[in-house]
Formats: sequence, structure tokens, C-alpha cells
Amino acid sequence: MFRFQHPEFFLLLALVPVALFLFVFAYRQKRKTAARIADPGLLQFLLRNYSSGLYKLKFVFLAIALGLLALAAVNPRKASSFIKVSRNGVDVMIVLDVSKSMLAQDIRPSRLERAKQFCAKLIDKLNNDRVGIVVFAGRAYLQMPLTSDPVAAKMYINTADPGQIPTQGTVISSALQMAASGFNQQEKKYKTILLISDGEDHDEEAVKTARELANQGIIINTIGIGSPQGSIIPDENTGQPKTDKDGNLVISKLNEKELQTIAAAANGSYLLFENTDTAVEAIGSDISRMDQRPVTDDSLTNFFSFAVYLLAAALLLLLVEFFMRENRQSVKRRTFKISTGVIIFLFSHLHVLGQPAKEWVRKGNEAYEKKDFATASRYFQKALDINPNMAVAAFNKGNADYRAKRTDDAVASYDAAANRMKDPVQKSNSYFNKGVVFQNNNMLPECIDAYKDALILDPHNEDARQNLQKALQEQQRQQEEQDRKKEQQKNKNQTPPKPKPSQMKKQEALDKLKALEQQEKDLQDKLHKANPASISRPEKDW
Repeated sequence: MFRFQHPEFFLLLALVPVALFLFVFAYRQKRKTAARIADPGLLQFLLRNYSSGLYKLKFVFLAIALGLLALAAVNPRKASSFIKVSRNGVDVMIVLDVSKSMLAQDIRPSRLERAKQFCAKLIDKLNNDRVGIVVFAGRAYLQMPLTSDPVAAKMYINTADPGQIPTQGTVISSALQMAASGFNQQEKKYKTILLISDGEDHDEEAVKTARELANQGIIINTIGIGSPQGSIIPDENTGQPKTDKDGNLVISKLNEKELQTIAAAANGSYLLFENTDTAVEAIGSDISRMDQRPVTDDSLTNFFSFAVYLLAAALLLLLVEFFMRENRQSVKRRTFKISTGVIIFLFSHLHVLGQPAKEWVRKGNEAYEKKDFATASRYFQKALDINPNMAVAAFNKGNADYRAKRTDDAVASYDAAANRMKDPVQKSNSYFNKGVVFQNNNMLPECIDAYKDALILDPHNEDARQNLQKALQEQQRQQEEQDRKKEQQKNKNQTPPKPKPSQMKKQEALDKLKALEQQEKDLQDKLHKANPASISRPEKDW
């Protein structure tokens, strides 16, 4: 059965009727012009060696060549050497903690690096299973849906980094819910979540969520990365030990109790990470003992492409047309041949131009990890040049542009990502990031609109809700400040009234002063209670 790799290029076939219209128009104009400049007898003598049939045949060759080039771009292909393999497997969602606490180095080189090494080896072992990836910190993101492609899975694991998550912290419950949404909701088994974290949870919903997922037939296994003694967290920007908002040194400790409780609540097991191979063997054995179902995947099918044969046929027709003589060639027709030759060259190098956009995204992520944000932005743009609809490339380009302090480019990239995304939660995250860009550049009206758009798409986006509240308060403060300055200016321009001698008694003045002091204290207490956490530095951002 034939399949078309790029069906969107069928639009190129529209060039054939356009070329036919131009040919008919030019042919008629040619005959009218000839009839005007000479009588029929002279015209017949002058054109005695001219064949209108060959002229038309040359166009037929050109039209067919154009059609073949369009079909080559579509790339028709057929499954070859397909072996229907009956294999059993389960769906595994890897939930990886990428919060800043995972940068602690009580396990060398760091908790996160050892976790990524473990994931890469485990993916190689799960060759009969589908794997998906969720990364989380203060928010959770579906990095890769379930797939049987181990190369793609390891690529996404390799690029996991705290810089991918705009909101820091550790919220395990949201990560578990995000992973559960990636499973087939109709099945009550064959599903497992592998939570890899230091267990430093900043909410109290994780165990409750684990019990709810267990009722849906999902087993949760947990792996603890770190040590109970704990370690400092190196600041990724300065290299100095991280401190909290009060200036105290942050010590991140492995919370084994949290991870053990989550695993027990979802009928899974807990494993303390000590050695990569041992951990892979233990988790692989747990997964292999689960109920499994037959798995089929198109990624196992090898395809035979017909594009090269279509290109060869088009080239042959163009060569025949080029050497076929019916009259002297006009400059325009030579120009058309040159253009056609360029088209042949481009399509004959489709294997070069068609380098997977994912490869450029991978290079962009590597450059981003090295903090070379300008280069990362260029790589993401190359991915978009190949696949303009690749939302992740646009989103990552927005992150790179933002870190490179290119505000306008970052906003444009986030808008482009939102336009390409179908999932409302992902679109909401794009608008949220755009709002952060605006807010950090003190563009309050714009950031307020962006946060509102994010909340319309995802009413549960608490980060957008908190930032919107902060932005509205700042806008109100600025407005009040402007009003106050206007009032001061107005009063300055007026003649101040002459003060009247005070007729208030001393005791009465003391009583009024005490009342004012009490009102001021009450107001400060209310403001202290109402003041939300700072956006730029949350209470716990590790």
C-alpha cells in the first residue's frame, strides 16, 4: 500500500494547469503576431522547417516533468521488508525531576546527570515497551508522548535541564497528573509511571494523587536520587551555594519517606539509587513482571521511496526537451530551463534539505544548555525552516531569544508556538512565557493581556493567576503614584492657605496621635498578609 510522506506538497501539482494556461496563451499570441507581420504564403515559406507538433510535444515533456517533480516532493513510498511481529509490552511514562535541587552534587557529577544516565540505559532495556517523558519542577510538561522510538526518547532525556521550566520548585502531584493524561484512558492496566526525584516536594497532594491514579490501574515506581544527609545546591549562574530569601544556606536532602509513601499508595516499589546498572536491572524486572499487551508500531516498518525514480524520470524528460529542436530558443525559454535545473538540483538534494527538524532542535537544546543562546536560537530557526509547524522549535526559540535579551523576537516566537499548538495547556504555557517577558520588561498592559489569554486557555494555570494578580497590583500602584504626583503638582500651583493657630488641647492632640499610630499599624498588618509571593524569587525555587 502506498503512503505519502509529505501530502501537503500535492499543492505543487497546481503548477501544471498554470503552465498549461500560459502555454495556450503564448501559443495563440504567437500565431496572431505571425499573421499580422506576413501574408500566408510568405509565412508558410519562412516556417517551412518549423514543426508546431514538436513545439507542443516539448511543452508536454515540460508539464509532465513538473508533475513528476511535485510527486517527488510528496515522496510516495511503500512498506518494504515488513515483518508482522507479535511482541508484548507496557506503556511507561518517565517522570523526571529537573528542579534546581537536582543540581546538588551529593551524587557525582550531580543528581540530574546520574538520573539522565539511568534513564538512557533503561530506555535501551525497554525495547518492547512504549516510553513517554514528563519533566517537572514548579510545573510539569509533557516532553515526549508515548513512542517506540528509543533514539528520540534518549534525545529528550539528554536535553532535560532546569532551564526548560520557567517556574522552579518541586510539585510532584502535577507531574503525576500530567503523566497519567498521556496514557490510553480506556485501559485499566499495562500502565506504569516511573518517578525519578529527590522527593523534595513543595505541595501536599502527591500521595493523594498517587491513590487516585492507582484506582485507574496505574502503577507508580519511585527512584530516590540523593542522600539523606543532603548537599548544597550550586547556583547555575554564579556557581556559589544557593541561599533562601532570608540569606540562609539551602541544604537539599533526599526525602525517602515521601517517595516510599507515593510508591506504596500506587502499588509500586521504591528504589534508592546507588548504582546505574543495578537500578536499571531492578526497575526493568519490575516492569517485565507487569501484565503486558501486544504492541504494534509503524516505526518498525521500513519504507521504499519512489522519489528518486520520479526525479530521474523528470530529469530525463527535461534533457529530451532541452535537445529537441523545433526553432531557435528564446531567452525566456532558456531562463525557464535554468530555473527548472535549479528545481531539479533542489529536489535531488531533498535528503540533505530534509534533515530531520528534530536534529536541529537537539543541536539548539545543546547550545541552550551551554548558555549559547544566540546559537540556540539560530538552530531552532533552522528547524522551523524545515518544518514551520513544529511548535516545540518555536517555543524553544522563544526561550533562547528571551535569555539572549531579544524581547521582540521572544514574543514573536511564543506567539508562533501558540499558533502551532493544539493542546490548550501548551498554548497557555506559551502565553504565560510571553507574559513573563513583558513583565520583566515592565510592559504591564501587555503582560496582563498575555496572562489573561493563558488563563482563558487553562483556568488551572496557577502561575499565570499569581503573576496576573501581581501585575494588576503593580499597575494599580503605578496608577496611584501617578495620581499622587498629579495632585502634588496641582497643589504646588495653588496658593497655600495661611495656617490657623491651633486651638486643640494637648491631651486631645495626644489621643489623636495614638489613634493614627494604631491605624497605621493595622494597615501594615493587612498589607503584610495580602502581599503575595514575589514572582522573580518564589519562596522555594529549588
